[in-house]
Amino acid sequence: MDYIELLETYHEEMLETLGESVACPSVLAPAVKTTAGDILPFGRGVHDALEHMLCKGVDMGFEICNCDNYGGHIEMKAEGTDETFGIVAHLDVVPEGSGWSSDPFRMVNKDGFVYGRGVSDDKGPAVACLYAMKAIKEAGIVPKKNIRLVLGLDEETGKIGMEHYIERIGRPDMGITPDADFPLVNGEMGILIFDLAQKLTRQATKEGLRLTKLEAGVAPNAVPATAKAVVTAEPAVYELIRERIVQYKLETGHEIKAKKQGTSYVIEAQGLAAHGAEPQLGKNAISIMMDFLGRLQFSNDELNEFIAFYNDFIGFDLHGERLGCELSDEASGKLILNVGMAQINDGIAQLTVNIRYPVSSNAEAVYAGIEEKLSEYKIGIVKNYHEGPVYMDTDNPMLRMLMDAYIEETGDSDSKPFVIGGGTYAKMFDKLLAFGAQFPGEENTMHQADEKLSLESFYKMARIYARAIYKICC
Repeated sequence: MDYIELLETYHEEMLETLGESVACPSVLAPAVKTTAGDILPFGRGVHDALEHMLCKGVDMGFEICNCDNYGGHIEMKAEGTDETFGIVAHLDVVPEGSGWSSDPFRMVNKDGFVYGRGVSDDKGPAVACLYAMKAIKEAGIVPKKNIRLVLGLDEETGKIGMEHYIERIGRPDMGITPDADFPLVNGEMGILIFDLAQKLTRQATKEGLRLTKLEAGVAPNAVPATAKAVVTAEPAVYELIRERIVQYKLETGHEIKAKKQGTSYVIEAQGLAAHGAEPQLGKNAISIMMDFLGRLQFSNDELNEFIAFYNDFIGFDLHGERLGCELSDEASGKLILNVGMAQINDGIAQLTVNIRYPVSSNAEAVYAGIEEKLSEYKIGIVKNYHEGPVYMDTDNPMLRMLMDAYIEETGDSDSKPFVIGGGTYAKMFDKLLAFGAQFPGEENTMHQADEKLSLESFYKMARIYARAIYKICC
């Protein structure tokens, strides 16, 4: 029986393993110390998920490694070589949230789908890869490269675990991460997070309209759904604001409202949340709020200037068109800009910006264009975070073999490799690409209530991963 035929006999076992993994509530939790004195850095649930998969690896006859409870791997060894093909998955999941039809940590098999937190991100793909390895092994195939399934534990919240693993164990020579989309992600845009900040040195006068606070956003990489501003003024000014809101809503269609709170007036803008890599799917509440505030006159001139800067150089732009950083290339398309957070008070005005720049560009080019626009303003840049881009040419031999594996199994030769704005573990490794496991046209329920995975896709991805492993390693 060949390895593909063997995979077809594992369906029941694969489902059982996935259900056991889902039952481990592997959401990041405070570190705990065991009675034996071991530290579980990401909490008991995450550790249980790791131990479960490592035990499965032992049962299948593979070598395993627990890297100080920060991560681990399951490995099929080759003879006479140190060259290693890595499959880098993660076992941690986002919090369950609300709105589920069933217990998120008890997998439900219904109408051709399995439901549970992590079935698609990333426990299902991790299990599919493990059984792909098992099929290769039980078919009696001797690999020419080591095949290593690396298990990350804090991908959803950071990279501390994987950094520790790499420092202690090292990186595979090449590989994939099953944590994105088919057919293949051959590039990931560079990511920048920075603040645009200005000290408000002039005090607002006691008369006129004053902004005491503006707050919006929960993370740089999310389009903010709400923005709230607190202003104070004479009662007659509040009446004027009410009239302006009515007029603004009629003109723009944006949702904005206000209510009196003590002696202050609270203005709220309603947008639509989305991932910062796809801001076109949302509606930025900060941009709505700043657009409206720009139609008012505050008693602090510096504040008026800052609001005008936002509306003149950012506004509702998604690609840095007016901010001086509208970069693009054929592979990536246009630079992606999201203002994820904003904070203004009497002392400072600050915006937190998340940019994804094209794979052919660099951080210096992005900042150079922005700094030129800022040259006439008192606004400074505070650089917080940078991830460089990842890109592999479509004529690379490993890439071609991955695509061949996908096409052989699906018959889909129309879908092509593409670049994403998001970031995966590929950013931390050399010659590693995101390969699956979401199929083209499938509904994406990752991070949502009733996260689901179709059984057809589960078994199909396992066959694709087995074909890829065979082509590259055997």
